[in-house]
Amino acid sequence: MAKEIERKFLVCSEQWRALAEGTVYRQGYLSSIKERTVRIRTINDKAFLTIKGVTVSATRTEYEYEIPYADCCAMLDELAERPIIEKKRYKIPVGDVVWEIDEFMGVNAGLIVAEVELKSEEQQFDKPEWIGEEVSGDPRYFNSNMVAHPFTEWDK
Repeated sequence: MAKEIERKFLVCSEQWRALAEGTVYRQGYLSSIKERTVRIRTINDKAFLTIKGVTVSATRTEYEYEIPYADCCAMLDELAERPIIEKKRYKIPVGDVVWEIDEFMGVNAGLIVAEVELKSEEQQFDKPEWIGEEVSGDPRYFNSNMVAHPFTEWDK
């Protein structure tokens, strides 16, 4: 069984921008219920199906499979819950981890979140100075929840 251990933070400055080139992601949810999410996404010319379980602390079950790109595009257009999540992802290595910075577009424009995947919940890691408040436990920041409650609709 695959496990994902991830912590999520807000980004508090623009210093990270010079450190990486971004890649556009388009992703949609075929199921976004709390007990399991089923996501499809395109990354450049590749496509993936991902099934995730409930998050407990910073850990959840995750299975991911490459699927045909054309099938994924059709599912995004015809089957995925609306709106589609659009973002640009930047990957920045820092020490023993890789920070993934997601800059959201569309109905989630203005939100920038950094994630770090860990080998264990106890793993120590360096936080660059552009890392701000931790939001790992705040369900508003789950991509699947940003479909029903986009960032541009949040009370600021």
